[in-house]
Amino acid sequence: MKTKNMSDKSKDEIYDEFYNVVNMTPSELEDWLDTEKSKSVGKDSGDGESIGHKSGRKIIKIKNKKKDELTAANYNHMNEVIGYVHRHSAQKPSSDIKESDWRYSLKNWGHDPCKEMDC
Repeated sequence: MKTKNMSDKSKDEIYDEFYNVVNMTPSELEDWLDTEKSKSVGKDSGDGESIGHKSGRKIIKIKNKKKDELTAANYNHMNEVIGYVHRHSAQKPSSDIKESDWRYSLKNWGHDPCKEMDC
């Protein structure tokens, strides 16, 4: 499944899909981002914090806004999150995922695959 570019999707489509793929609450995500496991995964953004970890902090801010308060930058990030979760989910390892870097990376992006499958 090809992820549509933001220009191909309406804001409503992005909003709905974002809230579908981001299955962690702001408080769950905030608690997760404080863990060493969260900080141990992902590509460094250049300042010692991973891209996914920064994304998680943005997701918390987005989820704490009302829909009519969302900016174009918020929608762009929401679309980026959708694409990442779809791409990364497709790379599910065949081994146990409960304590995997794969799961930890997805959780940094607000998606806990163990909420959808037995872990």
